[in-house]
Amino acid sequence: MVLYLSEVLARMSALRRYSFLLVGLLCPAVIAVTSQAYTWRNVKIGGGGGFVPNIIFNPTEKGLAYARTDIGGAYRLNADDTWTPLLDWVNNNRSDYWGIDALATDPVDTNRLYLATGMYTNSWDPNNGNILISTDYGSTWTASPLPFKVGGNMPGRGMGERLAVDPNSNNILFFGARSGHGLWKSINYGSTWTQVTTLLSTGTYIPDPTDTSGYNSDKIGIAWVTFDSTSGLKGTATPRVFVGVASKGSNNIFVTNDGGATWTAVAGQNNTYLPHKGVLSPSEKALYVSYSDGAGPYDGTMGAVYKYDITSGTWTDITPVSGSELTFGFGGLTVDLQRPGTLMVATLNLWWPDANIFRSNDSGQTWTQLWEWTAYPNMSKYYTYDDSLAPWLGPNYTYTGTDLKQIGWMIEGLSIDPHDSNHWLYGTGATIYGGHDLLKWDTSVRNVTLSSLADGIEETAVQQLISPPLGPVLLSALGDIEGFVHDNLNTVRTTEYSNPTWTTTVDMDFAGNIPATIVRIGNGDSSTGKQVALSLDSGSTWSQDYGAADNMTGGHVAISANGDTVLWSTSSNGVLVSQYNSTFTVVSSLPSGAIIASDKKNNSIFYAASGSQFYLSEDSGKTFASTTTLGSSTAPVKVVVNPNVSGDVWVSTDTGLFHSTNSGSTFTAISDVSQAWVIALGIAKFSGGYPAVFAAANIGGVGYFRSDDSGATWVQINDAAHGFGSVSSNVLTADQRAYGRVYIGTNGRGIFYGDIQ
Repeated sequence: MVLYLSEVLARMSALRRYSFLLVGLLCPAVIAVTSQAYTWRNVKIGGGGGFVPNIIFNPTEKGLAYARTDIGGAYRLNADDTWTPLLDWVNNNRSDYWGIDALATDPVDTNRLYLATGMYTNSWDPNNGNILISTDYGSTWTASPLPFKVGGNMPGRGMGERLAVDPNSNNILFFGARSGHGLWKSINYGSTWTQVTTLLSTGTYIPDPTDTSGYNSDKIGIAWVTFDSTSGLKGTATPRVFVGVASKGSNNIFVTNDGGATWTAVAGQNNTYLPHKGVLSPSEKALYVSYSDGAGPYDGTMGAVYKYDITSGTWTDITPVSGSELTFGFGGLTVDLQRPGTLMVATLNLWWPDANIFRSNDSGQTWTQLWEWTAYPNMSKYYTYDDSLAPWLGPNYTYTGTDLKQIGWMIEGLSIDPHDSNHWLYGTGATIYGGHDLLKWDTSVRNVTLSSLADGIEETAVQQLISPPLGPVLLSALGDIEGFVHDNLNTVRTTEYSNPTWTTTVDMDFAGNIPATIVRIGNGDSSTGKQVALSLDSGSTWSQDYGAADNMTGGHVAISANGDTVLWSTSSNGVLVSQYNSTFTVVSSLPSGAIIASDKKNNSIFYAASGSQFYLSEDSGKTFASTTTLGSSTAPVKVVVNPNVSGDVWVSTDTGLFHSTNSGSTFTAISDVSQAWVIALGIAKFSGGYPAVFAAANIGGVGYFRSDDSGATWVQINDAAHGFGSVSSNVLTADQRAYGRVYIGTNGRGIFYGDIQ
């Protein structure tokens, strides 16, 4: 679960390859395409699956809280501990809206909500950032453009919050930008923004200046903005504001006492580390700051926690541990607004045996922690673990080993409910944890309940989906959490794929004649380094394909109709083939990176596409010959084969959709389709009829479509409330047993399935 970076790089690769695809979804139609109403639901894995950088409670309205994610948008907390997604309407036109770099909930007009949106600040993302503004708790939005990029999925995304509303004059907001763009201010509820030029420090820290990709070589910038509500009066601008800046070796916390007209460095501050969070304790007139030597969320080997007494102007080092015990930085930080002097802080990157959270009831003079060593390897856990809402998170509470990963990792968001001292939530690299009995921590028992509480936050980055005609209705390949067998679409999953276990499953395929035989490939660690696995029982159990070489990863995979041959288009070692688990050998007749597929009825036939060329193999993938061209295509995306008819092949490309009924000897371009991304074939509407063709395509506008007559006519099946984000990053498969059902795997909002209403 460490390798979120692999997910990031894969996503960037997709952006580079398909930069031409950034076109509008639901554009005004030039071609007459009717719509058909679909009901869309999430395939349930139990919530989570991705990084939740922060959870923010509204300090005024009880029960109001929001969570932001790095690639999956924002969510609002419900009374039953579930979450409601707020950005499912986001489409390909502005898929970067799903990257949330900061969130602010208005303490005065609590219906107001603000999001700083944008995915990347480097060259792969062409979009400048926006401040999304809602006046109805996130039900509807307007966008306020910014003249620079915002990085919701960049390093340092757990710092914050960079966006803050003045608690005394809520028309005023401050936003701290990345990339050296400094501090910005709005005086009209976020509608327009001007730069605060009087704050000269814009942050100097760069995670890795040598990174040529631009991902780790950009300035982190402003880390957080915190208003001192006690310094002003209701109805007038708050004069005192603190700003944390990502700099090391120089001043990094600044204060204004005149609403931003002038700024000074706070005297006596620690400038050894980066200030991650700056949290005000109003009743104490104190500012608490967590520090780490890295920007997070993956790094950080040293850090500190400090308390700043605003009245006296003095700093106190209140770091919970020291010496050899201090091997991590600090991220998540919160105070209990009902209990002055009570605060909690989380380790940012303590990977073994588990993360830890510290709690103090005396302003940081003394601390207790969620677990501690007794005599190694024994440890005392002061919590009860409950993953019943997402059993795949495990190991469950009965686990007695020392590599727990129950508390989590990458803990940047940590919040005590300002209206309920028993209620707390925190975000990890995979989910949200918390509970409703936090005050037990302060008793002699200290046995708080640590529950998975991300129900509704389906944040997985989906790499592939398959829906075989027999067995489970769906199998998923997911970034960072392997994937699951989905024998029920509405029931939480229990365990991920295992034996072998990798970080990410990148592709899967089933054998057409014996669909219980499945192949999967992955990225990340396994016991032998081999990244090919086979199942003979629909994914229930797996075994490694020992014909695979170590340290070859990624790409695309196809398995022959009878399941004896695996064709693998690797990420960096060309196209390989193996029969009967033999050693994989190079297929020299195919270009590296070719898109591949197997015929689902004829065991000897495989297909491939690269550039404008289509290729056919009739000797089980050993050799391929080019048969024809795919128009003027330069980037084929997907080859899909009719599961019931040999030689019936569809190919989606950057110039359209192509169909062959003779194993690719000739292709017909489907009229009116100017671009096509992922495609899928489902069960026919009538027995013996054409299979239902599903396509993410440009047919008078980019959207998701179905055709029941081999592409002669189409209906659009998505709507204004369901945009599914970046079309070039999504995957698609169709159900082989239920007419009209389609599955869409998104890059950050998990898996959706749609049925005709």
